[in-house]
Amino acid sequence: MIYLDLVNEVLQRLRENTVASIPQNKYSKLIGLYVNDAKRTVENAWNWDALAVSTPVITTPGTSNYVVTGSGRRQSNISVNDTSNQAYISNVPYKWIQDQQQLSTVQSGNPCYYAWNGFDGTDSKVELFPTPNGAYTLMFNMTVPQVDLSADGDVLLVPSEPVIAYAYARALVERGEDGGMQSSEAYNIYKAVLADYIALESTRFVENECWVAN
Repeated sequence: MIYLDLVNEVLQRLRENTVASIPQNKYSKLIGLYVNDAKRTVENAWNWDALAVSTPVITTPGTSNYVVTGSGRRQSNISVNDTSNQAYISNVPYKWIQDQQQLSTVQSGNPCYYAWNGFDGTDSKVELFPTPNGAYTLMFNMTVPQVDLSADGDVLLVPSEPVIAYAYARALVERGEDGGMQSSEAYNIYKAVLADYIALESTRFVENECWVAN
C-alpha cells in the first residue's frame, strides 16, 4: 500500500475527508507523521521478511573500518559471511577488537570478527578483525527497517493493517474522544492485529518452529 492510501485509510476512520496529496492540509500532514510513527513501531516488533537484505562489503588491504551501505542504524537479525573464504564472521564486543588493535601487534589476515563502530550520518560502520590483508567479499545479512515514507507514492513494505490501526489509535489520542471508538480500544485492536500478522509470518519459516530452553 502506498503512503497516500495509508493516510486516507486513517482519515476515513476518523470520519475526515480524504486528500489528493498528503501535504494538502495540516491535518493530513499530521496523520502522515502518525503513519510513519506506526511504521517504525511495527518494524520494531518483528524481523519481517520484507525487510531482509544482503549487503556486500568488499574489503581493502590495511583497512579495518567500513560503511555498510544501506544498513541504516536500526538493523537487526544480523549474520555475516565471508563468501571469499566461505567462512562465518562472528560478532564480538567493539572493546575486544579495540584492545587487540591497541594492546598488541596489529594482526592482518582473513577477517574473522566484526563489531559495529560508528555511523556516517546515513549508515552504520563496522570494524573488522584481523585487519583484512586482501579484497574479501563479506555479506551482511540483516533486517533493515525502511526509511520514513515521504512521497505520496512511497510503498510500505511491512503489513499495512497494523500500521493503519496504530496510526488511527495515535490520532484518536491527539484529537480526544469524540463519540467514536476510544483510543484505548483502538490500541487493543492494533495489538491484536499485529499479533495476528506476526503469527502468520512466523508460520512461513521453519526456524521459528525450533525452540531452545535458555
